[in-house]
Amino acid sequence: MLLKAGFSAVGISKTAFLEKNKPILENWLQKGYHGTMSYMENHLEKRLDPGLLVEGAKSVITVLDAYPHPAKTQTKNQKFKISSYALGKDYHKVIKKRLKEVAEIFRTKTTDFHYRIFTDSAPVMDKVWAQKAGLGWIGKNTCLISKKSGSFHFIGHIICNIEFEYDKPFESNYCGSCTRCIDACPTGAIIQPGILDARKCISYLTIENQEKSADELKNHTPPWIFGCDICQKVCPWNNNSNDTPPEAYMPTQKLLSMSHSDWKNLTEKQFEELFIGTAIYRTGFKAFKRNIEAVELL
Repeated sequence: MLLKAGFSAVGISKTAFLEKNKPILENWLQKGYHGTMSYMENHLEKRLDPGLLVEGAKSVITVLDAYPHPAKTQTKNQKFKISSYALGKDYHKVIKKRLKEVAEIFRTKTTDFHYRIFTDSAPVMDKVWAQKAGLGWIGKNTCLISKKSGSFHFIGHIICNIEFEYDKPFESNYCGSCTRCIDACPTGAIIQPGILDARKCISYLTIENQEKSADELKNHTPPWIFGCDICQKVCPWNNNSNDTPPEAYMPTQKLLSMSHSDWKNLTEKQFEELFIGTAIYRTGFKAFKRNIEAVELL
């Protein structure tokens, strides 16, 4: 049913308190690797226990939703780069809408069905639950990697009070001795396999961090003006992905045809026309323009 809804993969796991993940998360927070993302410190118990998010929760239904590989949307010589996931419509809205349609079908077939839908916008450890649902492993770059489709995908969940037949957790790790993601990161944000210091990450610097000036960013973020795809592009597991992303995630021709001059002279009105309804829009014109200016300073 979920695959028919257009998702590239689906798995189901039994809810439980994430005991093994608790000290890892607490240590990451204590070291300050989350930077200014203070919301990561909130609702720690809920982040570790889905039963606190949905009363009587028994199952976590997890889906992967493919988005375009950067090679299909951007050229090597682009002066300004945007992470591929953000080029189309806001994935939060797209996934939630489709998951709600599926959940409502369950509701018509099952009495007393209670659920909530999540996708990267609540205290849920998305990648951990995807791994528990058998959908892949968490790589050295901290992304969820699927043997079938690599890591260019979004993760969504339906947490509900119904029991299912559960999938086997993905226990293996196929990164092996490969360190391409660590070696390729220009800011050294992957400080050790599976540990990311967000404060150094280009995605964090261009999206979450609103404090730094263009001058402070100029030696760290260019050519990226929103997000970064480097650690995923170099991952061998992304070489053979053949999933077809939903049309909603594809960039508009207007966006693809933006010239150097168009970006440099972008106005607030043009920003709204280009990005309303996308993940970029929430960052705001001021921060986005700052990112453009950081590239121009080099």
